[in-house]
Amino acid sequence: MTTTPRKVVIVAYHDVQTLDVIGPAEVFTTAGRLSTAATYEVELVARPRGPIRTSSGIPLLPRRALSEVKGPIDTLLVAGGVGVYEAVHDRELVAWLRRRARGCRRVTSVCTGAYLLAAAGLLDGKRATTHWASAENLAERFPNVTVDADPIFIRDGDVWTSAGVAAGIDLALALVEDDHGPRVAREIARWLVLFLQRAGGQAQFSVQLAAQAAERHPLRDLQAWIADHPRADLSVPTLAARCAMSPRHFSRVFAQELGCTPAVYVERTRLDVARRLLESTDKSLDEVADAAGFGTAATLYRVFQRALRVSPGAYRRHFVAPLAERKRA
Repeated sequence: MTTTPRKVVIVAYHDVQTLDVIGPAEVFTTAGRLSTAATYEVELVARPRGPIRTSSGIPLLPRRALSEVKGPIDTLLVAGGVGVYEAVHDRELVAWLRRRARGCRRVTSVCTGAYLLAAAGLLDGKRATTHWASAENLAERFPNVTVDADPIFIRDGDVWTSAGVAAGIDLALALVEDDHGPRVAREIARWLVLFLQRAGGQAQFSVQLAAQAAERHPLRDLQAWIADHPRADLSVPTLAARCAMSPRHFSRVFAQELGCTPAVYVERTRLDVARRLLESTDKSLDEVADAAGFGTAATLYRVFQRALRVSPGAYRRHFVAPLAERKRA
């Protein structure tokens, strides 16, 4: 039995990020291919109508101009890209978003698409995210928006915003899950050969991406050693001794080179280890806590709540299908 497709309108403009458009579109169209009960009608629109220049140089041909969009919109999605900094000055585009958003069930953005939602006043008084590199500027330009640079995506009522580029796929999967449940979303993720379905509370990048490689070889070697030995004694005196430095000098140099204290770096590294174990194994929380160097499940729980705003158990349930279900797939 088929159902009436939910209408998804993706808004683009010149110099839009290609994957911000194509990624979510693939998720929604794949949903319909895998389930007749999860169909979406996807329309790419722009102002004016005509080929759109993208960040990758591959042109996109919108189906309609903004003025040609008729009927109710279920999900309005604004893509991001470097062109957004010009698009926010397009009064007709911003006015159209403000007007059409009133009749949508939900309004969403990918990456810097949040700038257009903010310009239309759709993020006022709401919590939102964007690409980590643009978060500070978004907060400065739109002080009525509470910008959180960390999560993959954020839902605040009927408004959803996501981090950069590939996070648009995570956002679209979450939207499908909200409509049709986690089983459909996980099947789409498997069909698109995604390693895992990430939820909004997950950080935009791991400690290996967040911290640059140290210039000094002792610290660079220490970074690799920490990653390989999360259960070891990673106190400042021990780490300083491995680098043949005094604890005070080590702490100062570490913070200068890596942008955070040794304690913060160690906790983030252990958190990454715990996340990978929760994503890929059926180890108990006690076993995960021990393997990641947290010692106890209670400590693991506190770190997850503080860093990711989710419990370890909820993280595991939301990000991956049970192992038994994987074996049947």
